[in-house]
Amino acid sequence: MPPSSSQTATAPVVVRMEGVNKHYGSHHVLRDIELDIHLGEVIAIIGPSGSGKSTLCRTINRLEPISSGRILLDGVELPSEGRQLARLRAEVGMVFQSFNLFSHMTVLQNVMLGPVKVLSVAEQDAEATARRLLDRVGVGDQGQKLPAQLSGGQQQRAAIARALAMRPKVMLFDEPTSALDPEMVTEVLEVMKELADSQMTMVVVTHEMAFARSAADRVIFMDGGRIVEQAPPEQFFAAPESDRARDFLSKVLH
Repeated sequence: MPPSSSQTATAPVVVRMEGVNKHYGSHHVLRDIELDIHLGEVIAIIGPSGSGKSTLCRTINRLEPISSGRILLDGVELPSEGRQLARLRAEVGMVFQSFNLFSHMTVLQNVMLGPVKVLSVAEQDAEATARRLLDRVGVGDQGQKLPAQLSGGQQQRAAIARALAMRPKVMLFDEPTSALDPEMVTEVLEVMKELADSQMTMVVVTHEMAFARSAADRVIFMDGGRIVEQAPPEQFFAAPESDRARDFLSKVLH
């Protein structure tokens, strides 16, 4: 079972965002973001397209540089560049919409690559871990294939295994099911639900309201680059406080 909201609120803060702003030219994409993400907490970020959800997710590991503010990982501020950023970024797993597996490598090689090259894990140990993780996400029999030989759902599960192989402190998911056919969405969400149940710290940008309702400890609703409201899922979905969230839910909940 995931920890309760009260449990996670007293857990250590893994990621802290303080006064984070992000501009693309004159476009103000993130506005004064204040957010603490606690150890073992699963956060679902929802909201309309263009509200800043993916940008917020991608700033956490500095894939998107910020214009002002601070982001801390385990109390250490993320620098904007350099070796220290690379070291800290290795502690933040990322799963993208489009899988981003290396097409010329087998699935097994994809999962082994980071631990060998970044963490200096011995190849034999990295292979054993990769096989275990591929089994865990349900594609253990696909390790010798190239990514193009897998379905989209299998590729995304392999991408999750690749991120887990780095032993991250927090896992970021940027709309991980949006590029999948409907029948493949369920198999990826089941893997993510299992991760949530294992108390992995997770930030999930998603359109899947059922996942947000069942797996998240906290739902964050964004609009116009701001965090408009945040609450436990049972509270948010039953009685959203803002007109904007009520309007959004009336359109997406069937």
